Amino acid sequence: MGDLQVWLLRLQRRPWLVDLAVLVMITGASVHNLVSGSHGGPFGEVSSRDLPRWALIALSAGMILPLWWRRRAPMATFAAVAVVSLLQFALGVWLQAGMSVLIAIYSVAVYGSLRGLAWAFAVTAAQLTLAVLLLVPFERTLVGLFLLLGTTTAASSIGLMVRTRAAYLAALEDRAARLEVERDQRVQLTAATERSRVAREMHDIVGHNLSVMIGLADGAALLASNRGEKSAEPLRLIGETGRQALGELRRVLGVLRDGGEEDGLTPQPDLAELDDLVARVRAAGLPVDYRTSGAVHELKSGIQLAVYRIVQEALTNIIKHAGTTTAATVLINVTAGQVRIQVLNTAGEHPPPAPGEPGHGLVGIRERAGLYGGEVVTGRRDDGGWAVDVRMEAR
Repeated sequence: MGDLQVWLLRLQRRPWLVDLAVLVMITGASVHNLVSGSHGGPFGEVSSRDLPRWALIALSAGMILPLWWRRRAPMATFAAVAVVSLLQFALGVWLQAGMSVLIAIYSVAVYGSLRGLAWAFAVTAAQLTLAVLLLVPFERTLVGLFLLLGTTTAASSIGLMVRTRAAYLAALEDRAARLEVERDQRVQLTAATERSRVAREMHDIVGHNLSVMIGLADGAALLASNRGEKSAEPLRLIGETGRQALGELRRVLGVLRDGGEEDGLTPQPDLAELDDLVARVRAAGLPVDYRTSGAVHELKSGIQLAVYRIVQEALTNIIKHAGTTTAATVLINVTAGQVRIQVLNTAGEHPPPAPGEPGHGLVGIRERAGLYGGEVVTGRRDDGGWAVDVRMEAR
């Protein structure tokens, strides 16, 4: 089956091979007429007068050769074949090459216009009806009409079926291409949204720390000034520099805030609040086993925020895709300058999406991990559940 599909695909890429095969096939079917000089049709000998062999060859060539252009000019091809076919009937012969009319009307159905097909069918039907009435013995007239008109209808129907199938496949390919573009756009928009969210949170974190530093520097400068110490001026400069840095930070990153958010600095969650997060998830009906190892609370505030958000996104995905019919395990381990986050769940009724179709949560997790040189591995577990495994630098 695979070899046949490959062969058909190659033919589709080389349509001239198909056209050449059609010409060879009809020429082969006409060899008997050309060699023997016979001009009998499908119902036996029909002519009462003989024609020279060169005339038979000319008539056959006139019906066969135009088929080479049947894809590029289907109506012109049909017109040429129909004229020569009518000429043969007028001369009282019926050659095997006359089957070219069926190929021509099929080509009009596939490559031409529907209005052109209606005209071609009408012309062919009238021509064949006239030929049967003039050239076929009376006792075979009804059978001849039935067979020839039925064959013409079949050729037109097959052409329409091929045309419809080609249009359907083209529509499917176009839809698949648009869906792929839309999927890529959604991923890019999700990544951009997550970056904006991370930038807003870093604005709050850095701004909060700068505010603390400025307050400490101003307090130390005031204390040093009251004591008459020389360090008062450097401390005052530290405070001024901090205020300038804070202003620049607000101008650069503050534009990323949504209009509905407050302009003030908001404390961001850290690992100490993971217990509350897990408690809320358990209250929602999802059993969660939460364990940590290593100096997790010594991590920097930015890394703690990233860990918190990764766990939050992973648990949200479990509830969204697997519901409360599963059980989750959250493992956080800090060793040798590296933090590892594992969020596992058993099989549920609706497992998370495959890695090839990333959701917003997985994109957000990858963006968070990428800030600290991390890598994310997601996939299905042996028991049918899902695993999110993240490794990041802890410094």
